[in-house]
Amino acid sequence: MNFDIAYANADFIPNGKDFPTKWQKMAADFRRTHKNLRLDVAYGEEDAKRFDLVLPETPPKGLAAFVHGGYWMAFGRRDWTHLAAGAVARGYAVALPSYPLAPEARIGEITKAVASAIDAAASVVAGPIYLLGHSAGGHLVARMNCLDVDLACRDRIARIMPISPLSDLHPLMQTTMNETLHIDEAEAQAESSALNDGRAGIPTTVWVGADERPAFLDQARDLALAWPEADLVIAPDRHHFDVIEPLSDPDSDMNAALLC
Repeated sequence: MNFDIAYANADFIPNGKDFPTKWQKMAADFRRTHKNLRLDVAYGEEDAKRFDLVLPETPPKGLAAFVHGGYWMAFGRRDWTHLAAGAVARGYAVALPSYPLAPEARIGEITKAVASAIDAAASVVAGPIYLLGHSAGGHLVARMNCLDVDLACRDRIARIMPISPLSDLHPLMQTTMNETLHIDEAEAQAESSALNDGRAGIPTTVWVGADERPAFLDQARDLALAWPEADLVIAPDRHHFDVIEPLSDPDSDMNAALLC
């Protein structure tokens, strides 16, 4: 099996390489029109350890935190601001953290950084917490259900939604990406949420597009099967890049499942 092909997304999506530019434009447009923003909130000393907070017009009902993907190697908080629109319209604050990227940071270090970001955001927004993340971000939010991660606000988390998550990192050891990620057997075992038995049991909805690469469908199914607290939604007619688009719609099935 060629694992580079198995985990390639852009090559199998029409105009796949155009999506990052599209996301950046949509995010910038949203920031121009939505004025209730707190930008560059620090949760650590490094420049990458910042989050943006998008606030509703009324006191927030709670906090949603979106953790971006990019195989732990790419993107940042400013690429995804538009995805906050749905939850904000429903009355929730949305935190969008950046985090240190590989190869400067190992995946285990990124997990710890995301936990720190979530705790920092939770300290400024009261109420229940909803965690969602896409692809590598799906891996990172799933890890917040695992008790080996130090997370002070865990008892406030009402639901976790890993979207197209990477739940078992072992296959990625056999990709050329691992020249940057440097995943070894110990890290693959420790960071694979589907293999983790020490969990908090937080309700989890694993969401994946029906038109995704088979490897991502397998990763989503494996997580849902491994966790009794998880259910699985396979969204019809969605691929790895457009599966997140319903987050910007307050009336979408995705937001209804997350903020229930």
